[in-house]
Amino acid sequence: MANETVSTGAIRRSTVMGLVVFAVFAFLLLRILVIQTVNFDKYQSKVINQMTTESRVAADRGKIYDKNGNVLATNITTYRVFISPSSIKTESGDKDSEGYTDYAQIVSRGLSDILGVSYETVYKQATGYTQYLDRTIMRKVNEETADTVREFIDENDLENMVYLEAQSTRYYPGNTLGSHMIGFTSSDGIGLYGLEYQYDEYLKGTDGYYILARDSYGNEMPFEYASYIDAIDGYNLNTTIDASVQGYLEEQLAKTVADHEVTNRACGIVMDVNTGAILAMATSSPFDLNDPWKLSAEMQEKLSSSGYAEGSDEYNALLSKTLTETWSNKAVAESYIPGSTFKIITSSMAMEEKLVSFTETVTCNGYLSMFGIRIHCHKTQGHGGLSFAQGLQQSCNVWFMTLGGRIGIDHYKQYVNAFGYNEKTGIDLPGEGNGIFNAQMSELDLAIYAFGQNFNVTPIQHITAISSVANGGRLLTPYIVESVTDNAGNVIYRHETETKRKTVSEDVCKALSTILEEGVSGDGGAKNAYVAGYRVAAKTGTSEKKDAGKEGLYICSTVAYAPADDPQVAIIIIVDEPTKGVLYGSTVAAPYVADALENILPQLGVTAEYTQEELDKMAIKVGSYRTWSVNRARNTIESLGLKCEVVGNGDTVSAQLPLSGSYIEKQSGKIYLYTDKSLLEENVTVPDFTGMTAAQANARLIGLGLNIKIEGTKNYLTGTGAVVYSQSVAPGTKVGKGEVITLTFRHMDADEEPDYRED
Repeated sequence: MANETVSTGAIRRSTVMGLVVFAVFAFLLLRILVIQTVNFDKYQSKVINQMTTESRVAADRGKIYDKNGNVLATNITTYRVFISPSSIKTESGDKDSEGYTDYAQIVSRGLSDILGVSYETVYKQATGYTQYLDRTIMRKVNEETADTVREFIDENDLENMVYLEAQSTRYYPGNTLGSHMIGFTSSDGIGLYGLEYQYDEYLKGTDGYYILARDSYGNEMPFEYASYIDAIDGYNLNTTIDASVQGYLEEQLAKTVADHEVTNRACGIVMDVNTGAILAMATSSPFDLNDPWKLSAEMQEKLSSSGYAEGSDEYNALLSKTLTETWSNKAVAESYIPGSTFKIITSSMAMEEKLVSFTETVTCNGYLSMFGIRIHCHKTQGHGGLSFAQGLQQSCNVWFMTLGGRIGIDHYKQYVNAFGYNEKTGIDLPGEGNGIFNAQMSELDLAIYAFGQNFNVTPIQHITAISSVANGGRLLTPYIVESVTDNAGNVIYRHETETKRKTVSEDVCKALSTILEEGVSGDGGAKNAYVAGYRVAAKTGTSEKKDAGKEGLYICSTVAYAPADDPQVAIIIIVDEPTKGVLYGSTVAAPYVADALENILPQLGVTAEYTQEELDKMAIKVGSYRTWSVNRARNTIESLGLKCEVVGNGDTVSAQLPLSGSYIEKQSGKIYLYTDKSLLEENVTVPDFTGMTAAQANARLIGLGLNIKIEGTKNYLTGTGAVVYSQSVAPGTKVGKGEVITLTFRHMDADEEPDYRED
């Protein structure tokens, strides 16, 4: 048999085929290698996902406490009510078949009645999304309502159609208290605003998981194949906020907004001058932290009067803008013209540079001409000769333009920087704003800047700078969170007082405090900030807004700290666009600062120290003399320094005016004792005391047989201008002899002339 030879072509084809097969196997081996090494985690995860189901175990968000351990933010269990449209459709059956039950209608009617949502809303979810197993009807349902839903489910055999899911929900016990500081979270527990946003990484914790293994048929495998990863709860914030102080501040902001019909909100801050701790911070647009998207009556009116159709793009844009403005923390985010309150800073510059002595005098003729422009003092007829201390107390612009010229542009800028006005304070809140100063300052700018006009600062910047004057010259970083701890009390973070720099010397600060306090207790422009028993250093200010369309609108403010000889706490109240009353910082802000301090200082453990003059002026609490003998009651009343008049011929007191528990002034108080109740008649007509001085009002009351109780400024006998601002009983009301009429007094002196330029 002849030898057969293999053709070259066959060999070539075999070789190619072999190489192809080798290449395929090589590629497969390489892929296996890549899967087993480089992409191992990816494919392992896919396998595990097919073999397991994972359920999230939510971590509890950390709590927020005030400085005394009161809870400001916590978590409560609420329920999500949801339905399974797919199951509702299946359980209802075919509409044309026997035994058909319209469960969509049953579920919709029941849940709408229990939850207060519309029938149409539930029915749309039940019938319009039948491909879904889970459609939420309502979140944050309380335990009581959840129980009612459970009863509804049981009564109608809806176990696989209507469900309840327990959830941890953020809860704020104070509702609106401190809303702009504390902030709120999303429905998913993510911090959106305030401290909740700033410290979200600490608060949120780490979720856990419960993992179940399943076989190839989807059935759960034995327990040993399951695993549980614990959730790690969030850390707790221990803040510097004092809930009581916060309440007092918010109360006073609400009062000034109502009294003066404020159109652009008011704000305030209370700060520990020695540490920078914020004890209270508020803006007069409080919102419920438990429902921050709920519209207030004012907000709803604004939207309704806009003319936009509800749900339109324009309507939604205005809604978003309105909510954002409501949530905005005015005390941190917005800036304003400080007016004469800045004269404290200008004074400290001049005193530190030894450019002025206390005994030096300047003559104020009511204005100063600079570069052809006449710049007014608020007292247009002029103060005459004033010492430096008087110039600050009387808020004389001529004095401060003079100081500005002595300080000079370069030194002025250096001190503005030193006091922190060209930088953010670094407070631990989001959205802090900036001050605005003209970088290219002229001599005219300097003259106006020196008395606090034509530039902007933020409230937090200003109170921080003023606090440095109060504490001896240390500019501190303001802060709200004192420490962060876990549930076992272990400290994760603790704030340390941070001194940024020295501003001015301690001697300058002490001297300034004395001058400012004498301006309150004496005849200065801040008399309405007086608080009996406490030495208060204060300065008021008024400025005209410079924004287009805002001409003729004012910002009225007062900054104060106390006690002046050992400062502990500073407060600032800023009222933006008041429209009713005498519009000065001394009338719109100072009285509310005084009322706040009257409550705040005792709360902080600062004891009142009354002078003898103050003790002599203090009101006396009326005792109960009913059933007493007339002689015994008369002797007791007169021993207190009060007058007494007996009405009737009996020997025993059966009625009295004022009633027990009332307060009357010691110097003029008179108690009427009635031996027969029938003799007590309401036949005295109360007049209108508005605008009267204390002496005038008291004389009128005595003539009518009525008693006076004085509120507001207590140094009404000092200086001039203290008049009745309001009265407790409306004019024309009939009362009995001896009734107490509470009169609120205020000094109505101007503290500044906002329209200071005359070209």
